[in-house]
Amino acid sequence: MSFNLTLFGEFLAFFIVLCVPIFAVASYKIGKRKSTMPAVLAFVGGCLALFPLFALIFIALLALKKDLPKNNPYAH
Repeated sequence: MSFNLTLFGEFLAFFIVLCVPIFAVASYKIGKRKSTMPAVLAFVGGCLALFPLFALIFIALLALKKDLPKNNPYAH
């Protein structure tokens, strides 16, 4: 039985290229309402996309966090 690592590598690269931007954008969009540093949250979300379960947990915890007050100058 032959196992082709090239096919596995292509699948893994496609998965990473697809997941990293999706989780980074989702983290940024949620982080704009929840934090004063949404870019940092987007970076963390993108890094955690290498481990999708951790990225999903991160986004869930971020979504459960309270929004910034409306009178905050950092809120968009």
